[in-house]
Parts: sequence; structure tokens; C-alpha cells
Amino acid sequence: MYPVISVNFGQIPPPLLPPLPKVDRDPKSFPPLNLLYENALHLSSSTALTGSRYSTMGSEQGAPQTFSDPEKVAHGAGSAAGSSAEEIYDPALEKVWRKVDCYVLPVVAMFYLLSFLDRTNFANARIAGLQKDLKMTNYQYSIALTVTYIPYIVAELPSNLVLKAVGPNLMLPTMLTLWGIVTTLQGVVHNYAGILVCRFFLGLCEGGVFPGLVLYLSFWYPRQQLQWRISAFFSTASLSGAFSGILAYGIIHMDGIGNRPGWAWIFILEGLFTVAFGITAYWTLPRSPQHAKFLSEKEKEYVVRMLKETGATGGDEETDKFSWREVGMAFRLPQVWMLAVIFFFDGVLIYGLAYFTPSIVAGLGYTNANAQLFSVPPFTAAFFVTMVGAYISDRYGVRGYVSMFSGVLAIIGFAIYLASPDFHVKWGSLFFSISGAYSAAPALSTWGANNTFPYTRRATAIAIGFIMTNSGGVLATWLLGTISPAPLYTKATITLLAFSVGMVVVTGCNVVYLKRENRRKEESRRAGKREEEKRGLGDRSAWYVYSL
Repeated sequence: MYPVISVNFGQIPPPLLPPLPKVDRDPKSFPPLNLLYENALHLSSSTALTGSRYSTMGSEQGAPQTFSDPEKVAHGAGSAAGSSAEEIYDPALEKVWRKVDCYVLPVVAMFYLLSFLDRTNFANARIAGLQKDLKMTNYQYSIALTVTYIPYIVAELPSNLVLKAVGPNLMLPTMLTLWGIVTTLQGVVHNYAGILVCRFFLGLCEGGVFPGLVLYLSFWYPRQQLQWRISAFFSTASLSGAFSGILAYGIIHMDGIGNRPGWAWIFILEGLFTVAFGITAYWTLPRSPQHAKFLSEKEKEYVVRMLKETGATGGDEETDKFSWREVGMAFRLPQVWMLAVIFFFDGVLIYGLAYFTPSIVAGLGYTNANAQLFSVPPFTAAFFVTMVGAYISDRYGVRGYVSMFSGVLAIIGFAIYLASPDFHVKWGSLFFSISGAYSAAPALSTWGANNTFPYTRRATAIAIGFIMTNSGGVLATWLLGTISPAPLYTKATITLLAFSVGMVVVTGCNVVYLKRENRRKEESRRAGKREEEKRGLGDRSAWYVYSL
């Protein structure tokens, strides 16, 4: 029987009360982890600190105990009981995450910025004359958008499943280069049929990008540090909304050059830049931490160890290898399907606003050129809201609550748009609705990645979420303009308001479910030992604590 000692909670360093994860630990701000461990040394492996997400574990009496990721007690095969604190956390090596930020994040962020820019510049081209020149009806415009999403949705799951085998350093740049070529070709088409063909192949080439990037970053960062990084690249979607308006405003003045209309130059110039960046990405995007030339051998070992200890990756190749069983397990997780519903709701919001904000602004009385410019400020605000939400989510481990707050922002925005007859107030409401829609996505993406394990199950869950997001995008293409006519899109706004409410409600249900599961797991840890638990449970293990 293990000796039990009483713990004076008044002596536990402040970071343990409450036990909230910090992205970067400053050794000067509180004692290193080995001192924290001493407060709970020799506690039983089945004992957890009451009210805390920290837990201890050990395989034999008197063995040193370890704390793991604040959002995970232990992940299956990856952690070894008896690991010392110095092996798990080394203040001298914590700077490695900043190094990864400098080398990996800018490339990933540019990938997504170009992806979103090349997909949504269709809206800028529309009010610059595309629809008029190609004699497209609103119905045909919606068809062109829908054609993009069908192959996009189909490509997401298989792309994620083969990403690790092919290598993200090869697969992602190839997709980027190909869709850049397709984007450029949109600028030389002369009829509606040509646009449909281009939009189809654009969706096919881009389909695996967002889920692939989320999965790729989960190879690099511990779970409690992931959302800030996902937000860093996803927030470029907000920036692309801002840049797209500014770029379109300047590019449409090239109307007539080379006998091409201004809207054609939007596709040509932005597409050529994408191709150029895609080619350079073959050399700038590292395959994995083990293959990163910018890391020393000691840094590589530290990153890999931290990823294993926090459940970001498996303890061995056997755990992370592809398995159809794990694909099926992802479809059986309640939290995956609740998130799928939320992703669908948010997808309608994001793509409805991405594709139609310039048209909405134009409908408020602004000229087409000014509509490009006045669509910029709301997206800029969304960028800052997204980053603040990411900091809070990573700092306090509150993915679900940040998602609910985002939904509330969207509710406020759509409610103001419906209630006010003043066009200036309606334009101001876009700051709330766009910020709410865009800030929810990285929190939801991180939440899904944090709460599924091992690799194949996580890859499948991420893909399911983005399949639902883009299914929402299909609805958005018909909701605004076809089902709900311009200029005010009243029916569409009511629908978007209802979906925002749905986001808050279903997110709350998911938080309640995960809390209940964590309590059940805590009881299981008290009643048994880790060594007695069936292997291969992944995130269903009692020693894998769900992120809230």
C-alpha cells in the first residue's frame, strides 16, 4: 500500500491554484516543475488532486511521480512512469517553441492566407464585373460556388489520412502550387463553362489544406500550446478578407491592360503569387521535428519527448500507424459529432460572410469600389479578436467557453443588423458578426484535435469537422443571393442568427458532456491502476483528460 501524506494547499505554488496551463513558463515566475512534484511525492497512482486536472502516477511503491500536460494525465503508451521532472520540462530548452514559431508558423500562415484568398476573391471579382461580363445570373453564381465545395469536401478525409505517409513537406506545397495554377486560369476564361471547370479543380486542389495544416501543427506543439498557433494561421483568413478588398481595389484599376478586364487581373496576379510561393515551400516547409534542420539534436529530442508526454503524438510508431479501426472509432465519439454540428453552423457563417460581405456592403449604399474598401475594417477587427481569444483559450484551457463567447458575438452582430434601419449601424454590426464567426473556428479546431487520440483517430475527427464546415459553405452559397435576395438578405440574416444561437447551445452541451466524462475518468483512476487498463483506448483511456 502506498504511503499517503497530507498536502498543505497553502504551500502549493500559485500556478497550481487554479491549475491553468500557460503557453510559456518563465522559470523566474514560479518554481520549476520538479519542485511542484515534491508537494505530491509518493501519492498513490490512483490518487488525483481534488479539483485539479493534474494527476500522479507510478508503477511501484516509492517511485517518483510525474505530472503531465494540464489537459492530459497520461496518454496510453507514450508516458513512462518514473520520468523525472527535468526530463519532462527543461527551462533552458523551452525557447525551442519560439524557434518553431519562427520557422514553421509563417509558412503555414501564408498557406492558409493564400488558400482563403484564392477561394474567396470570387466575391471581389463579382462586384468588379465578373458576373456581368460572363452574363451570370444569381443562380449561376451560386452554382459556381457550390461546384467548388463538392470536390473540396470529398478530398478532405483521404487527404488527411495519407498526409503523414506522403509527407506534409511534399503534399502541402504540391496542393498549393496546383491551386495557384487553377486560380490564374480563372483570369483567362471567356465563358461560364470555363469558370465552372476552374472552380471544380480549385476545390479539388484545396480540399486537404485546412485540415492538413491543423493536423500538421499537432505534430509540432503540445496540446495546451496548440490553439494560439492554429489561430495564428487561421486569423490570416480574416486578413485575407481585409487584403482581398485592398488588393481588389487597386487591381481593378488595371482594367483594359492586355485586353483583360479588371476582375481577371485579380485572379491572374493573386494566382501567380500563389504558384511562386508554392514552389519555394518545397524547401521552406519541414516534414516533422525529427527532420527540422533548424533544430539541434538536443532540441529535436526535447520536442519529440514533450509531444509524447502530452499526448500530441503516440509513444511509438505502432500507436500512430494507420488503422481502419481508428477511423471507425472517430465516427463513434459523441464529442466529434457535437463538434461537427457546431462546425456546420460556423461554416455557414464564415463562408456566407466571406463570399458576400462585399455585396452586403455594396447593398448598404456604397459604390462597388468603396465596397471593397469598407469590407476591410470588420475583417481586421476579426483578426485581433481571434488572437485575443486564442491567448485566453491557451492560457486558461477554455476552448469551449471561447467558442461560446464567439457565438454570442455573432448573435449580437446579426441581431443589430436585423433590428436597425440605419445603414451605418448595419455596417457596424459586421464587426460583431465577422469577429464572432472567425474567432470560433480556431477554438473549435483545437478543441477537436485536443480531444482525440491516437493519430488516425485525430486525423479522421479533424477531417469530419472540416467536411461539416464546408458543407455549411455549400448552404451559404445558396442562402445569400438565391434563397434570400439582395440587398439586405433578411431571410439569410435570420438563419445566420439562428445558427449562432445553435453554436452556443451545442457548444454548451459538449462542455457538459466532457465534464461528465472527466469526472467518470477520475473515478476510474481512483478505483484502478493504469497498468490494469486495456491498451489501445486512446482518448477513451481514464488517463486521458479531455480539454474543456
